[in-house]
Amino acid sequence: MPAVLSALGTIAVVVAAGWFVGRTGVLGENAQRVLAATAFTVATPALLIATIGRTDLHLLLSRSALVTFASTTLVALVAAAVLRLVRRRPAGDVVVGVLASSYVNAGNIGIPLTAYLLGSVVSVVPPTLYQQLVLGPLAMVVLDARRRASDQVVAGTAPAGALGTLGSVLRRTLRNPVIIGTLTGIVLAALPVTLPAVVFQPLELLGAAAPPLALLTFGMSLAAPRVVGEQAPRGDLALVAALRAVVHPALAIGLGTLLGLHGEALLAVAVVSALPTAQNVLVYAIQYRQGTALARDAGLVTTVLAVPSLLVIAAVLG
Repeated sequence: MPAVLSALGTIAVVVAAGWFVGRTGVLGENAQRVLAATAFTVATPALLIATIGRTDLHLLLSRSALVTFASTTLVALVAAAVLRLVRRRPAGDVVVGVLASSYVNAGNIGIPLTAYLLGSVVSVVPPTLYQQLVLGPLAMVVLDARRRASDQVVAGTAPAGALGTLGSVLRRTLRNPVIIGTLTGIVLAALPVTLPAVVFQPLELLGAAAPPLALLTFGMSLAAPRVVGEQAPRGDLALVAALRAVVHPALAIGLGTLLGLHGEALLAVAVVSALPTAQNVLVYAIQYRQGTALARDAGLVTTVLAVPSLLVIAAVLG
């Protein structure tokens, strides 16, 4: 319990600072977008390179990693199916809803929590890599394609052919800072030699700014006046909250048990699966101007729901 409350309390203080800044307007009316863009184009890529570049990629082959990948994929597929087929949401909102349902806060909350409960932070590596190598890049591809189509409508230009569209999406995707950071990290991790620490130190310094920038952006979004149309649809928010706080942990525990995990290994995958929505989701939503209200409200609601969820998991499996 102390680790859960401490991690959430620290986040709450930074979010409150963002709310105060947004409420007083001391950074100007465009501050939220500037901070989000800074996190997206500078801090997050640096964090990705520093994190992935020094990761043992063999961790991706463990049973715990398999449980994390499978449960996260199932949650993402359920979210996508319901939002698209039942709720009839546009592609951009579906992507943000999928991320809000499956992209967990492995850094701000996951690291201190697993360090306290398990004595190691290795359990946050598989979800972090899966998010950075699979969920994030796939989301960027769809959002980039969506933005390109929107730009064509605004400009009044004719849609390109299939090959032209694919080539344009690939070019735009490969220029995406998040994907550049991810691919660079993979290349560095795959090198047969260990790079000196001095190579990663500037990246660590820049990357350390990513979590607080995302939290400040979140706080500022809470301070912004809400009008009709800026509220997250209740059904969408309820779906995201249920997937994050109940369905994902249940899937992780069930799959982990089937694969023979027990003790700390089962506790680790359960704890990681119950973490709230990462604030990066709001950064992406603001950057692409898609599903901002859902990303903002999901971050708040899932963080609140994570407290009882994590406490129950720690009490039952700990």
